Amino acid sequence: MSGVKVRVPRKLVAEMNVVPYIDVMLVLLVIFMATAPMMTQGINVDLPDSNSAPIDTTKDEPVIVSVTADGSYFINVGGDTKKSASLETVKGHVLRIHKHKPETLFLVEGDSKVAYASVISLMAALQEAGITQLGLVTEPAGSNE
Repeated sequence: MSGVKVRVPRKLVAEMNVVPYIDVMLVLLVIFMATAPMMTQGINVDLPDSNSAPIDTTKDEPVIVSVTADGSYFINVGGDTKKSASLETVKGHVLRIHKHKPETLFLVEGDSKVAYASVISLMAALQEAGITQLGLVTEPAGSNE
């Protein structure tokens, strides 16, 4: 035979290489795991203990109104939860929320060291705003946080 080689065409491989996709997925998983704890909102409140059953909040996310140990009021509207507000400002926010979503559950979170009158004033303001679904946030009995 002469020096001519006949080239046999190779069969194409139609498999997808998934290794790069797995690498990207694992990087995204690590990013989400690292950032998830930073996305929690709220005010640090030392809640009193109680033996009551938990409220089912799976329907809609409740609006939490907090009273800190120094008597400051906070409401978790939007992303700005660290700014203290007056009772009238909180009442205005609550009225606006209640107007757009009347079925919203409102939870009052009072520090265990706050004066009882501050929590009652908040609850009275919420009642004046027409709130009928209102709950109190407590820690389970025996929890040491």
